Amino acid sequence: MRYLGLIGGMSWESTAEYYRLLNRIVAERCGGLHSAPLLLHSFDFTGIAELQVAGDWARAGAVLADAAAGLERAGAEAIVLCANTMHHVAPAVEAAVSVPLLHIVDVTAAALARAGVRRAGLIGTRYTMELPFWRERAAERAGVDVVVPDAADRALVHRVIYEELVLGRIEPSSRAAYVDVIDRLRAAGAEAVVLGCTEITLLIGADDSPLPVFDTTALHAAAAAAFIMGVP
Repeated sequence: MRYLGLIGGMSWESTAEYYRLLNRIVAERCGGLHSAPLLLHSFDFTGIAELQVAGDWARAGAVLADAAAGLERAGAEAIVLCANTMHHVAPAVEAAVSVPLLHIVDVTAAALARAGVRRAGLIGTRYTMELPFWRERAAERAGVDVVVPDAADRALVHRVIYEELVLGRIEPSSRAAYVDVIDRLRAAGAEAVVLGCTEITLLIGADDSPLPVFDTTALHAAAAAAFIMGVP
């Protein structure tokens, strides 16, 4: 099996979910005592969040690029960035290493296209919803049109992520509010909803949503586990 480098800690709650999913998939596929060979660089999220708020994406990209290079030197044969928002600086990470970055948008957009979804709603941090990197790449790579909630709903979704989910707080009232946001995306023509923040999977599942759910965490982890095992 191949070693995978994880850039995590953004937040540690979702990074723990990546670790759980990767090991579970490898164990189920390979049997016996197998588990996932992983290298992890886990950030103190406060520093990254401060760069996000400041809009200092150049510095954020440099910090993550340095982490990726360190993982490659340690033996990682591919890099996984365990966060949607920080894929905004994916080009800086890719430029710093000679091994592939397994991009979360590519994996998710491909799954949407396979399912015949042409118009998907996207919920995540305000950076993921408002910056162009997610929408543009999904359109370019898979021809999927991505729509986001209105300003009030974007603020609500972002607040719950940073004030609750990254702290491990799961509030039923927030789940209900998210369901309402998804329903408004459905009314706006979305055929499915992308859980475009790796913490949202802690709050919303397929049984909660009025639209089919595409969970970026689960899809990304499945693709990463396939890379580890060398399977298509």
